Amino acid sequence: MVTHRPRPQVIRLTDAAAERIKYVMENAAKPVLGVRVGVKNGGCAGMTYTMEYAEEVGKTDEVVEDKGVRVMIDPKAILFLLGTEMDYKADKLSAQFVFNNPNQTSACGCGESVQLKPAAASGASH
Repeated sequence: MVTHRPRPQVIRLTDAAAERIKYVMENAAKPVLGVRVGVKNGGCAGMTYTMEYAEEVGKTDEVVEDKGVRVMIDPKAILFLLGTEMDYKADKLSAQFVFNNPNQTSACGCGESVQLKPAAASGASH
């Protein structure tokens, strides 16, 4: 008998992040299903996080439903985001989503880009 290990949730949301995503979705110009999160090459440290409205679920998207919101993960970003906590922080000077990512090895001084390593493949079987 084969026992399958449950797949780890790629990303977790804090209450603040979930509430902000709900707010953003409610105020979108047109109906959206959630947000799509990914990473792309860029910035002085090597990679930047991307986030956009998701009007539909892509065939290869990883879908995370957490705290009443839906986050679609770009399949190319899954190994870079595995184990990440998405938060939302607001202070006097800025308000932004923050990614607390165990795969981050360094970041640039301005905080706009990060250096990421893929998560160990053994914990991310697909």
